[in-house]
Amino acid sequence: MIDLICGARPNFMKIDPIVRNMDQGIPVRIVHTGQHYDHIMSQSFFDQLQLPPPDLNLEVGSASITVQTAEIMQRYEEVVLQRMPGAVVVVGDVNSTLACSIVAVRYGIPVIHVEAGLRSFDRSMPEEINRVLTDQIAGLLLITSSEARDNLLAEGRSSSMIKLVGNPMIDTLRRLLPMAMATEEPPAQGPYCLVTLHRPSNVDDPQRLQELLNALGSLEDLAVVFPAHPRTQGNIRNWNLEVPRNIVMGEPMTYLQFLSAQACAAGVITDSGGVQEETSVLGVPCVTVRTSTERPVTLELGTNVLCPDVSALGGAVSRQMDKRPPEPPEIPLWDGGSGARISAAIEEFIGGKR
Repeated sequence: MIDLICGARPNFMKIDPIVRNMDQGIPVRIVHTGQHYDHIMSQSFFDQLQLPPPDLNLEVGSASITVQTAEIMQRYEEVVLQRMPGAVVVVGDVNSTLACSIVAVRYGIPVIHVEAGLRSFDRSMPEEINRVLTDQIAGLLLITSSEARDNLLAEGRSSSMIKLVGNPMIDTLRRLLPMAMATEEPPAQGPYCLVTLHRPSNVDDPQRLQELLNALGSLEDLAVVFPAHPRTQGNIRNWNLEVPRNIVMGEPMTYLQFLSAQACAAGVITDSGGVQEETSVLGVPCVTVRTSTERPVTLELGTNVLCPDVSALGGAVSRQMDKRPPEPPEIPLWDGGSGARISAAIEEFIGGKR
């Protein structure tokens, strides 16, 4: 038996292709840590992806990084002691990824990290710390793109531990994009810019957040659709910030709603790593409000640019829209077959450990 760990919204799209492709002879226990826990951020994704319900839900809820990580470790340790898996598969870079990896290695359980080797080289990002530490204790490192191999080798990881498998989140996008386009209406009439902002560097400072809202308000000839993260919404309310009239604020979207909204957008403004990848595959212009990215392939393709300077946001969006490619670019192994390659790599790794 292997444990497949998920905890936050980005994880669900990544575990789906793994579950679908695992050998039926290898039992998979889905462990949901409950890092994201309300219906729109969690259960709706299981429903729309048609994922089997989690075998276990640790129900940790929200808290500070330290408290949440410690709580996940404590509750997952109890699970492991009741029934020890043969391996633990973690995805991405959320707190659940690192917490469960630490518990696993403490008990000699091999850790497999899907989406290993991504680096922003910004240690002020909690996700960067989670990525680096998880990769140092994992026994199998499954990477989405070639530069991740260089990062891991530079950190002393062996080439024999690294396998290029592609991007499982894109498997889910390719599988469900037709359904999203057939069932979901665009969120605005006419051309619009889709916005998603949730990182503390953007939304946990009232001056920075107001500057971002003002910059979004200055976008000409575009409606601005902003399905805001609960923390972002709470900060706007608590600080009584002014929301310009052209911004359509809303609740977080379901996966199918957001996928359709991305595909139909004139442009996307984000600070999310996964959105940078999804827009690149969709060929939708993206502007990332950060100083760095762990997805440099999106910058190399030109589908995404960094824009940490709020005052330059309007110009960056305009330039990205002007150079929109006629067809989405092709990215090696982002072809919808990553789940099969990941599952094969896991099965080979487990077989070698028996």
